[in-house]
Amino acid sequence: MAPKYTNKLVNQRVLVFGGTSGIGFAVAEAAFEHGAHLVISSSNQSKLDKTVARLKEAYPAEFEKQTITTHVCDLSDTANLDANLEKLFQAATDGGAVKLNHIATTAGDALNLPKLAELSPDAIYGGMAVRYVAPAMMAKFIPKYMENSPSSSFTLTGGLRGQKPYPGWTMATATCCAIDGLVRGLALDLKPVRVNVVHPGAVNTELFRMFPKEKLDGMLKMFQDASTTGTVGKPEDLAESYIYLMKDHFVTGSTIESNGGAALK
Repeated sequence: MAPKYTNKLVNQRVLVFGGTSGIGFAVAEAAFEHGAHLVISSSNQSKLDKTVARLKEAYPAEFEKQTITTHVCDLSDTANLDANLEKLFQAATDGGAVKLNHIATTAGDALNLPKLAELSPDAIYGGMAVRYVAPAMMAKFIPKYMENSPSSSFTLTGGLRGQKPYPGWTMATATCCAIDGLVRGLALDLKPVRVNVVHPGAVNTELFRMFPKEKLDGMLKMFQDASTTGTVGKPEDLAESYIYLMKDHFVTGSTIESNGGAALK
């Protein structure tokens, strides 16, 4: 008998925004390992080329059977976002000849955490551009370019701070909460396509490499102590949440919290 569960993503077309590093790369890697055809988007072509080479080296046999295509799209360029997304979706579907089955967006820019006294409309809008505005604009193209079925999914990324605010993180908290509302609304407007969100806690990605080792060790210890598991998340842990949301055709308008129990402390 053919596998009932592990083959759910075989030959599915999966588009991953922010798929060149961190959680996004792990999602792309996991989908490829499950037999999917990948479309990976990032703001940097060099990073996209390195990602394809990385996957080809890790999965040479799969690379002969499955496709990986890439497309540059700067989600922070709000002035041209509509046109740039149209070009991306055209490329991802061979001009509309084929349909997407799943979209996951993990893209994020540097967190904008202005002090309350320093808030401005530009700072607020800028902080929400990639994480909230861009996913909302992606949704506009789903009816045209995605298979209209409950087997299709659109998965967004939020964060722990929506559930557990922290001093100085007001805008991050606001954005995460806004993403929750966006997901619930889109789950109705895009039905039967399913829309969900993953809220990660602290995850040890390439972003941590910007800190000197002496500071990094202290930060990791802080995050470990803030969890109930005594651990910091790994990208491959988080990838399981996104893959699950692609494969469970009965979940929509929902959130997954993957934070090591940090919301409990």
